[in-house]
This record gives sequence, C-alpha cells and structure tokens, in this order.
Amino acid sequence: HIGRSMDELDQNCVGQVLEHAPPQETVTWEDPGGAQYRVTPTETYETPEGRYCREYQTTATIGGRTERVYGTACRQPDGSWQIVN
Repeated sequence: HIGRSMDELDQNCVGQVLEHAPPQETVTWEDPGGAQYRVTPTETYETPEGRYCREYQTTATIGGRTERVYGTACRQPDGSWQIVN
C-alpha cells in the first residue's frame, strides 16, 4: 500500500535516504499532500554479483492511517534504487 501511495518525489526521497543515511538513522519528511514518511535503513550488504543493497523499514501515515513495511532495495548501475523485496 505504501509504495502505491508514494509519488515520484517521495520515492526519490527514499532513494536519497538509502544512498546517504547510515544504518539505524531515521529520516522523516512530510509531502505536500500531508502524508508523513519515516525511513530507516537497517542493514547494508553486497550481493555475490557485486550489487550494493540495503534493507530498510518504512513507516507511513496517510490520511490518519499508519502502515509499516520492511523491504530491500538494490542500487542500479544508473545510481537509482530498485525495490527487490
């Protein structure tokens, strides 16, 4: 549900958090529509294929409803982050 609620700007914010925030550091923002997001990278690792990946936790409050999601994203050759789990 969270991923479908995020616009491109919010998804770019998640990518910036994954790229720059150290493990266990939570980054919080509110989008213009009033949705609030908290993203915390938890683990960082390199796959056997050499891809840089991060596990993370996202908490979103949208329309007064809070949802928590755990996921994994890996950096693509162009520097963007792709959710893989």
